Amino acid sequence: MAFSPWFSLFLLGFLYRTQLVVAQKDDRSTMLALKEELSVPGWGSNESDYCTWAGVHCSSNGSSVEMLNLSHFELRGNISLASELKALKWLDLSYNNFNGPIPPAFGNLSQLEFLDLSWNKFGSSIPPELGNIRSLRSLNLSNNFLVGRIPDDLQNLKGIHDLQISGNKLNGSIPKWVANLSNLKVFTAYENELSGKIPENLGSSSELQLLNLHSNYLEGPIPKAIFALGKLEVLVLTMNKLTGNVPELVGNCKGLSSIRIGNNRLIGNIPKAIGNVSSLTYFEADYNNLSGEIVPEFSRCSNLTLLNLAFNGFTGMIPPELGELMNLQEFIVSGNSLFGDIPKSLLRCKNLNKLDLSNNRFNGTIPQDICNTARLQFLLLSQNSIRGEIPHEIGNCVKLLELQMGSNYLTGSIPPEIGWIKNLQIALNLSFNHLHGPLPSELGKLDKLVSLDVSNNQLSGNIPSALKGMMSLIEVNFSNNLLTGQLPTFAPFQKSPQSSFSGNKGLCGEPLNSSCGGSFGPSGEGYHHKVSYKIVLVVIGSGLTVFVSVTIVVVLFMMREKQEKAAKLAAGIADDVTANPPLIIAGNVFVENLRQAIDFDATVKTTLKDSNKLSTGTFSTVYKAVMPSGLILSVKRLKSIDKAVIHHQNKMIRELERLGKLCHENLMRPVGFIIYEDIVLLLHEYLPGGTLAQLLHDSSLKAEYEPDWPTRFSIAIGVAQGLSFLHHVAIIHLDISSGNILLDANSKPLVGEVEISRLLDPSKGTASISAVAGSFGYIPPEYAYTMQVTAPGNVYSYGVVLLEILTTRLPVDEAFGEGIDLVKWVHGAPARGETPEQILDARLSTVSFAWRKEMLAVLKVALLCTDSTPAKRPKMKKKYQLNSPLSSSIKGRGS
Repeated sequence: MAFSPWFSLFLLGFLYRTQLVVAQKDDRSTMLALKEELSVPGWGSNESDYCTWAGVHCSSNGSSVEMLNLSHFELRGNISLASELKALKWLDLSYNNFNGPIPPAFGNLSQLEFLDLSWNKFGSSIPPELGNIRSLRSLNLSNNFLVGRIPDDLQNLKGIHDLQISGNKLNGSIPKWVANLSNLKVFTAYENELSGKIPENLGSSSELQLLNLHSNYLEGPIPKAIFALGKLEVLVLTMNKLTGNVPELVGNCKGLSSIRIGNNRLIGNIPKAIGNVSSLTYFEADYNNLSGEIVPEFSRCSNLTLLNLAFNGFTGMIPPELGELMNLQEFIVSGNSLFGDIPKSLLRCKNLNKLDLSNNRFNGTIPQDICNTARLQFLLLSQNSIRGEIPHEIGNCVKLLELQMGSNYLTGSIPPEIGWIKNLQIALNLSFNHLHGPLPSELGKLDKLVSLDVSNNQLSGNIPSALKGMMSLIEVNFSNNLLTGQLPTFAPFQKSPQSSFSGNKGLCGEPLNSSCGGSFGPSGEGYHHKVSYKIVLVVIGSGLTVFVSVTIVVVLFMMREKQEKAAKLAAGIADDVTANPPLIIAGNVFVENLRQAIDFDATVKTTLKDSNKLSTGTFSTVYKAVMPSGLILSVKRLKSIDKAVIHHQNKMIRELERLGKLCHENLMRPVGFIIYEDIVLLLHEYLPGGTLAQLLHDSSLKAEYEPDWPTRFSIAIGVAQGLSFLHHVAIIHLDISSGNILLDANSKPLVGEVEISRLLDPSKGTASISAVAGSFGYIPPEYAYTMQVTAPGNVYSYGVVLLEILTTRLPVDEAFGEGIDLVKWVHGAPARGETPEQILDARLSTVSFAWRKEMLAVLKVALLCTDSTPAKRPKMKKKYQLNSPLSSSIKGRGS
């Protein structure tokens, strides 16, 4: 039967519309099922149009879902339903809490081009079914708990250009077929348990730009093929067992910016072709068996900022040509066999921040113009054969944080100009030299110095009492000198071990056992003086005994009277509360399994005793409450809220119940509430970790635990995620501060005071700052005239928290000067001639280059957040960018 053209068109249109309706129906049911399974707060409020949901993008005709971006939603549950969205081209589930195996059904998504499952808790092996997605261009499975080998089925992904499987527990070798992926540009498999050789032809048939395989068990040579096409931009192979030479072909890669091959077993010379790599910024080859001389061709790498050749077998002198590297910041050659004078040419490198020549055979003297490099912060010259005197010009190194000159042949006296180096913090080590003369009293001006070691010299005279000005001292060592006299009474001295002062025959006092008293015989004038002293001491001692005895009796009497009064008062209060318990107007516990464990009357009684008080904030006082059941709660008694209770009680209760349902791991949500009279009590889980403010600034807490940079970095990320979620659900925080960031036992941060913004005006969810000031030091400047809290204002306060984390300084400190807070102090650093490194907490930033690099990157974010113009501040969702790119320069795509 023949159909007319018109009928044929009608039939095709009918079939198309039918398929469209079927597709819409299928995707709609899938999306509704996903919504129910994942329980995303605020997601999918418009059930009739799933294409409007956050992270969802549909085709132009609205027929099907093409993109699903649920990154950073803190999701868990069964995500395999996403495999039913057959038109899906982009699926991003990164930074969530999905666990279990990766759904093999994802292999059925035949049109998928982008799949990112990184930063979850997926376990088991990589499903071979993923190799069925022939259209896949980017696959990221990094930072999960994947095990087993890389499946050979992935070799079917011929079009893939981005393959990332780092941060898992994958084993076996890198398959040879990886080298046959002709479109591959990015391949990262670092921090796994991979072994064997890197495929020798890797890169020969692709335009490989980034290769990161650090922290595995890889053996054999660095493949020459990776340099063959000259496309490589980042190479990271540190922490493996690689052998052989650095290939000469490295010179092919003009755009190669980072070469990191440290902690391997490489041998031979550095090829002179390294000078052709004009874009080179970082070259790290420390802890290998490289030999020969340092090639002068490095001087042609004009962008070089880090050159680290430490702990190899390099010999000869440092090439003077390296003084042409105007961008060089760190020059590290410790642990080699280099000799000659300290190269004056390096002093032309005006941006030099770290000069580490330690553990070599350098001789000659210290140049007088050693401090010509105004940015120098680390000068490490220990364990060499340096002779002569320490030049007085050393005092011009005003930016120095660490000065190491121990184990040399230095002579003369310690120049008093060292006292000019006011920033000296980490260490001053002049031990094992031939220094003589007295200790200069000017050393007492080094009030930031933590460690002082002048042992094993010929220093003489007393230890000056002016050294009491070194208030930051923790470690001291004056041993094996010719020092004499009484040790000054100074806590860092008295707390030091005896070995810190031993070997000085004329030194006496604590902590040494030797007494500083005179030695007199039993006859003559000395004996009469001794008798006289004994008589005086007996008289004084008798008087003191009578005085002390009377004082003790009086004090005990007063204490007893005070205790009796306090007991009567406490009993009266307790009796009054018991006899007349306050009338509880309303109360609820949102968590089902806690309802039997929480006693409302016991909770109220807790808040009537100051002994239970934990802290007092802008909007509330917090108490610790131990329930009869043994459960411990944190109870927040709100301030200035009586009118809200009277006029908006029902709305307030609804807000509290809503907030109790908020689900985010970085938010402190209420588990219940109590309202009595005109008072509101909010019940929270008790967190033993205290607050971020206590962790950073409480000296008693810091004595027990000093947070390392990864811990602080993790806290910064968690706070950003919590605030971003709040903004996503249209809640503006009223008081972001380190005191409102609580920490659990694992230092995971939870943002507190979330409910305040809803309770002060439940009808709007915001508040006028004519009544709400926030915490001093965190308030953005525009609040002075807008009188309204805003999301950009939250970003500013978060920026202040970042600065606290980075500097360990209070937001407001008299040390900054009159009218200067932490934000102004940090932003004003360039005008004061200070480098960014000088405002960071040196106890962290000096641990490793990687930590300092991350801290500097976070500092950039903090400066953006605290911009005086609200419109220039980034949005909170941008803070997620802190996590991947800053963890190292090569995580993610190596940004």
